[in-house]
Amino acid sequence: MLQVLSSAWALLLGMGMLMIGNGLQGTILGVRGSLEGFSTFEMSLVMSAYFVGFLGGSRLAPEMIRRVGHVRVFAALASLISAVMILYPAIANPIAWALGRILIGFCFSGVYVTAESWLNNAADNANRGKALSLYMIVQTFGIVAAQALMLVGDPSGYETFVIASIVVSVSFAPILLSISPTPAFDTTKPMTLRQLMHASPLGCVGMFLLGGVFSAQFGMSAVYAASAGLTLGQISIFIATFYIGAIVLQYPLGWASDWMDRRVLVLVVSALGGAAALIGMRLGGEFTFLLAAAFLIGGMSNPLYSLLIAHTNDYLDHDDMAAASGGLVFINGLGAIAGPLITGWMMDDAVFGPSGFFLFMAVLLLMLAVYALYRTTQRAAIPVEDTGIMAPMAPTGSPVVVEFAQEYAIETDMEEQEAAGDA
Repeated sequence: MLQVLSSAWALLLGMGMLMIGNGLQGTILGVRGSLEGFSTFEMSLVMSAYFVGFLGGSRLAPEMIRRVGHVRVFAALASLISAVMILYPAIANPIAWALGRILIGFCFSGVYVTAESWLNNAADNANRGKALSLYMIVQTFGIVAAQALMLVGDPSGYETFVIASIVVSVSFAPILLSISPTPAFDTTKPMTLRQLMHASPLGCVGMFLLGGVFSAQFGMSAVYAASAGLTLGQISIFIATFYIGAIVLQYPLGWASDWMDRRVLVLVVSALGGAAALIGMRLGGEFTFLLAAAFLIGGMSNPLYSLLIAHTNDYLDHDDMAAASGGLVFINGLGAIAGPLITGWMMDDAVFGPSGFFLFMAVLLLMLAVYALYRTTQRAAIPVEDTGIMAPMAPTGSPVVVEFAQEYAIETDMEEQEAAGDA
C-alpha cells in the first residue's frame, strides 16, 4: 500500500479533489434548483444530462488522447469543468444547466479516462489490487467530503459554486506537475452486446438496472432531500451516508462473493437494498430511518457494480474480459441516462411525490433480485474454486478503470493457477 502511495500519491490527491468538485456540483445544483423554483422534472433533465455527456466522453476521449496526448486532454477538459461550474449561478435556467451538465459529464469522463490510464501505468502486477482499492476509496471519500463543503457557503449565492471551481482548478497541479512519463494509451475493442448478453444475461440486465439506481443516488438525492424539506445540514449528511455505506460494506460483500454462488449473493444484496428503499419510502419522515435507508441502499447497490462484473468474468475467457468491460460500462451508462428522468417523473406531486425517489430504486433492485433468482434456475452454478476474484470498483469510473480491474483479475487468476500447478 505504501509503495502505491509513494508512486501515485499526486494522482490520487488530484483525483480526490476532482471528486470533491464533482460531488459538490451535483448536490448544490439539486438544492439551488429547488430555490430557483425548477420543477422536479426539469431537475431530472438536468441530472440526466450529466450521464449523456459521460457516456459520450467515455467513447470519444480515447481518440482525443491518441491525437493530442494525455496532458493536453486533461488540462483542457479540467479547465472546461471549472468554467462551467462558475457559469451555473450566472445562468439560472434549466436548459442552460442541462447543456452545462452534458459538457461537464463529457469532461469528467475524459478526465477519468486520462487519470485512470496513468494509474494503470503506475501500478504493476504486485500492487494492482491495492491501487484499485485506494482509487475506489479516494473517489468515494471525495464525494463524502464534498457534502461537508455544502455548509461553507449560501446555496442561494455564488460561494459554493466558486469553491467547487477552485477545488477542480487546484486539482490539476499535483497531477500535471508530477506525473511522468506520459503512458502509452490503447483501449480494447468492445465485445458486441449480443455476445455479452449470451455470455452473462444477469451481468447485462443487472448493469442496466444498476445504472438507474446509481444515477438516482448520484443525481437525484439532493433533489429529493430539498423536496422533502430537509435542512442544508441534513441534506449533506443524507447524501454522504449513501457513500459511507458503500465504503463500509464493499469488502464484506467482496469476501462473501469469493465463498458462495455469486447469483445468490446478487439476489440477497439486491433484495436487501430494495427492502431498505421501501423503508426509506415509508419511514423517511423520520431522519434516523432516512439515514439507515441511505446507508443500506448505498452499501448494497454500489458493491453490486463490482459483483456483477466479477460474475460476468466467471463466464468469460481471459482474452474476452477486457473486451467485455466496454460493453458493461456502456449498458450501465444507458441505465444511468434513464434513471433521473424516470425518477423525476415519479417524484412529481401528481404521481408519487418525493417518495417516488425511493420507490424507483426499490423497484429496480427488487427486479434485479427476481431476475437473479430466475437465472439460478437456468444453468448450474460454477464451482466456487473456479471463480475469479471480485476487484473493488466504484460506478463513477470510466471503462479504463474497469479494464484495469479486468487485468488485475486475469493476473491474479493466472498466478493462482500457476501456484496450484506447482503444488
